[in-house]
Amino acid sequence: MDTRGIEQMLGELRAAAQVAAGKPAQTNAAQAPGGVDFGQVLKSTLDQVNQAQMQAQQMAQDFSAGGGTNLQDVMIALQKANLSFQQMVQVRNKLVSAYHDIMNMQV
Repeated sequence: MDTRGIEQMLGELRAAAQVAAGKPAQTNAAQAPGGVDFGQVLKSTLDQVNQAQMQAQQMAQDFSAGGGTNLQDVMIALQKANLSFQQMVQVRNKLVSAYHDIMNMQV
């Protein structure tokens, strides 16, 4: 998955937050000591969702091939992967909405 667009949007949001706080915008904003890097958390979560999707797909293929995979386990894994994907879509929608709100603010 290409995350360059997300990273660019995060950079713009950070710069807008700096300007709104009355500080000069920094291109490489240093994170506060002990702070959490939102981009890293987002990437980690995307990787987890991708892993769940791949695992569910592999279980479904094993079941189709007549492997020892149980149908109930396959269905549960597919539903977990689907729910995690839907959750990430909602997070993305909230991020895009927040981005649009910030970009439409009067300065």
